[in-house]
Amino acid sequence: MTTLVLIPGLVSDRIVWEPLAETAADMFPVHHADVSTQASITEMAQSVLAAVDGPIIAVGHSMGGRVAMEMARIEPDRVKGLVLANTGHHPKREGEEAKRQAMVDLGNESMEKLADQWLPGMLDPARVSDEALVAELKKMVLRAGPAVHERQIRALVGRPDANAYLKDINCPVLLVTARQDVWSPISQHEEIAAAVADPELVTIENAGHFAPVEWPAETTAAIMEWLTRRFGDDNG
Repeated sequence: MTTLVLIPGLVSDRIVWEPLAETAADMFPVHHADVSTQASITEMAQSVLAAVDGPIIAVGHSMGGRVAMEMARIEPDRVKGLVLANTGHHPKREGEEAKRQAMVDLGNESMEKLADQWLPGMLDPARVSDEALVAELKKMVLRAGPAVHERQIRALVGRPDANAYLKDINCPVLLVTARQDVWSPISQHEEIAAAVADPELVTIENAGHFAPVEWPAETTAAIMEWLTRRFGDDNG
């Protein structure tokens, strides 16, 4: 039976995909991946693959999407589908390392300050004043802590260039974008869709980079529709 593997992003944990996990559990075995201890995107992918037996559908948010793509590169026969939400495929950009180092320095000084500076830009501007949403995400960032933050930032800075192998990804791919995501814009997902063999793209309206947390019901519904249509018979 195919396992649905849920992969969080930077300083994130299982709350990102918990609504999907609860809904999908009637259809798939579900595994929440831990990508908090590895030093590179490739090591994260290898660790997740080693934690689960048999075929996989990898669902990744942000950094987790990069891990999912790397899993498909390493073991294409096992990865039967990809859901890539609010993610990217480009290698390190000019000037990126210095900007990320500044965030590492801030996180090492105070993860609370980091959360206060980082989170507003990750949300639809209309949701920045949503105290409950921001508080939930801030608690998540604080749970991660500075060591995980720095380790994951280093992994992202040294990330593989997914452009080199997107053309070789032949499994079905669902790209989940968000209208207000300025960090991983819709155009970035359209580029991935143009490169892979079997893409579909869905946009969550009125959402930013944390679409699965900002609008969990809408994000879950979009993913479940695709999973049921493309894989329902396989696990039925």
